[in-house]
Amino acid sequence: MIPLPLARIAEITSGALTGMADPRAVVRGPVVIDSRAVEPGSLFVAIKGARVDGHDFAAQAIRAGAVAVLATRPVEGPAVIVPDAAAALAELATAQAAALPDVTVIGVTGSAGKTSTKDLLARLTARVGPTIAPVGSFNNELGHPLTVLRADLDTRFMVLELAARNIGHIKDLTRIAPPQIGVVLNVGTAHLGVFGGKEAIAKAKGELVEALPRTGVAVLNADDPLVRAMASRTDARVTFFGRGESASIRAEGVTVDARGRASFTLRTPSGSAPVSLQLYGEHAVDNALAAAAAGYELGLPVATIAAELSQATPLSRWRMEVTDRADGVTVVNDAYNANPDSMRAAFAAFEVLGRGRRRFAVIAALRELGDEGPALNAELGRLAGGSGLAGLIVAGPDAGPVLEGARSAAAEAQAAAQAALDAQAAAQAAAGVPQAPVPHQDAPQGWHGPSPDQGWHGPAQDQGWHGPAPDQGWHGPAQDQGWHGPSPEQGAPQPGRQAPGAGGVPPQGWQAPPAGGPVAGAPPGAGAAYPAQAMRIVHVPDAEAAAAELAGWLRPGDAVLVKGPRAMGLERTAELVLGGAAQ
Repeated sequence: MIPLPLARIAEITSGALTGMADPRAVVRGPVVIDSRAVEPGSLFVAIKGARVDGHDFAAQAIRAGAVAVLATRPVEGPAVIVPDAAAALAELATAQAAALPDVTVIGVTGSAGKTSTKDLLARLTARVGPTIAPVGSFNNELGHPLTVLRADLDTRFMVLELAARNIGHIKDLTRIAPPQIGVVLNVGTAHLGVFGGKEAIAKAKGELVEALPRTGVAVLNADDPLVRAMASRTDARVTFFGRGESASIRAEGVTVDARGRASFTLRTPSGSAPVSLQLYGEHAVDNALAAAAAGYELGLPVATIAAELSQATPLSRWRMEVTDRADGVTVVNDAYNANPDSMRAAFAAFEVLGRGRRRFAVIAALRELGDEGPALNAELGRLAGGSGLAGLIVAGPDAGPVLEGARSAAAEAQAAAQAALDAQAAAQAAAGVPQAPVPHQDAPQGWHGPSPDQGWHGPAQDQGWHGPAPDQGWHGPAQDQGWHGPSPEQGAPQPGRQAPGAGGVPPQGWQAPPAGGPVAGAPPGAGAAYPAQAMRIVHVPDAEAAAAELAGWLRPGDAVLVKGPRAMGLERTAELVLGGAAQ
């Protein structure tokens, strides 16, 4: 921050110095609301929350080197006493931003993708000059001014994330640091219950473009009708990004690799360049386009934009973090927050990333959806239940609609799969293909085929398949959690991978079942008739219980998606599954 004496801070905030505060003492920053983040020269702002009162930590902050405390009552040590600490923080940030006339402020808002876009855009602006951007999602009435106060006389760009929980919130944030460029990503269903409808959400998000000066630029998503309509709410110049021809900054030829990372051609009015993202999920393309459009308006060459986007890795935690355990289990930690739109995006990305593997998910009921909550949570359950998972864990309260939707969709999917298998068996029987008998229901973990010279058999307890002869197939022993081809020329798959059929060709969708758990896919052998397997769906009370349940299901090579509302703390589930301690 710009160094300020306590006398000037008291003047800006209309505060009074107490506790033997020296008006000449200079605050050089940072300004913090967490006493553990205090450094010598800091200003500690004592915020009284629902569970913790910052005033109780004032003495600790002074001992750690804080010059003074911005407080609403006298504390032990030098202080600036104000009527409202949060309002005083905003006033201080407003004065600091006004003292930086050479800084370009870029605001980013939207129902989903704000943090990822902010991270990408800050990477681009750093190519031009010193940049300040929020840590994580510092985007509300406290985090926003704290970010602004990190700027100093060397700062050239502030990339700020603006969140809204009601009409007027973004307008208030733009008064602190008036933006010259405003980026609006989308209008979705986050906080739907608070706002009362998507039109109200659009009204709130559009406050960003309304705050732009005539000389500014509104960067709008051409693919979202509610965002596109915001062009009429600003006198600033408008630039559209998207995937359609109407967008001046657009993605063409989007492809997604086996890990769910997108590549595309970035097309701009002055040329094009290839982009290969290291971010997970095709939805990252839209965030990259928004950042590219703002970067283009700043004068960055398209080749530079494409190169920076291609090199960018995830910065903010718990947002599509993909980690592989030593045993090949892949954990997708997207637990920072969730709404219906981000849930759909996460499951779409997970389907690609987990293709050909057993997939599991840990989710929780979505919140702040108002009267539509039960219906939207039932829709979430149907999304998960129809996603081809081997197992689903729903954690936390209000899980009824999610469980009901998941069980309904899973039953429909199982019935459809069984009908397809029966039709295939009937067609093969009509063609004279020998049929394996349907296994008895009392043989829980094994399949029994015909005689060794015709097919496969798997005794009930060994959870595996045995081929008739080494030169004709393969076998899966009881405890190795994998499949092994009997001869070198057929290959030996790694533990947990799909089992090969004759000639070492993996039969589509077949995976070894866990002990007592669900099985995905089908046993090998043309013409086999067998029951389609049901998805396991359970409800647990919390994040720790979800991790414990999941530990009994996972086998090498599986994939797990963890996603839920912030209040559920499902990042603890991911951390425990990865072998870490809950935080």
